[in-house]
Amino acid sequence: MDLQIAGNAALVTASSSGLGKASATALAREGANVVVNGRDEERLAEAVEEIESVATGEVVAQPGDLTEPADIEAMVETTVSEFGGLDHLVTSAGGPPSGQFLDIAEEEWYHAYDLLVMSVVRLVHEAEEHLRAGDGGTIVTITSRSVKEAIDSLVLSNAVRMSVIGLEKTLSTELAPEVRANAVLPGPHETSRIQELVEQAVERGDYDTYEEGLAGWGEGIPVERIGDPMELGDTVAFLSSPNSGFINGVAVPIDGGSGASNL
Repeated sequence: MDLQIAGNAALVTASSSGLGKASATALAREGANVVVNGRDEERLAEAVEEIESVATGEVVAQPGDLTEPADIEAMVETTVSEFGGLDHLVTSAGGPPSGQFLDIAEEEWYHAYDLLVMSVVRLVHEAEEHLRAGDGGTIVTITSRSVKEAIDSLVLSNAVRMSVIGLEKTLSTELAPEVRANAVLPGPHETSRIQELVEQAVERGDYDTYEEGLAGWGEGIPVERIGDPMELGDTVAFLSSPNSGFINGVAVPIDGGSGASNL
């Protein structure tokens, strides 16, 4: 399927690894010119090299911290200066620390809100005029299935990420018709973080092999496995394309059917 985004300009935050990287890869493979972002410049350079190996568009690195307003401004400025505009904004961020309510300090609440919510607020403020100026601007926010069903010992994610969904829904009406805004809600995917957890479980003797440990993560998922990050990345690319032009203001679970919520 031709997603009709070749030559478009995209900014994907927190994309030096994980689901952000998969999203940047999917967009670049479809011919979009992509700015890739991360705090670790060495890992960022490695990600750019890997994405370039499959890209048919240009790939540019822009280091930066999502909790720093000046860094966010630089991300958008780099995209516009390098590619002449900004058509697609994909927001991703590292997850907040785990913990139960009574274990979380007040400053951790503020940091989680700054990282997960204010980063999106600032990005959209910086990107809005450029997204409107193009032909079919899009915003895709990568959040978590925790906005549908609370996850044990993830109180920060359960509570704070809901704000991102409320923001996304509001943007889907306030920025329309020039810009569409949607969200994706990932369940477990074979990112580097889960790979580390599986390897640690094998070292502890919980599993005999990596494959057995990975299968353990898939227990309870109807498709009987966890996700490949590129499956989420491909969904993000589709939601960024005119092929999904009538999809606006939705939050799409990408969890293999493991969620029990009806909506």
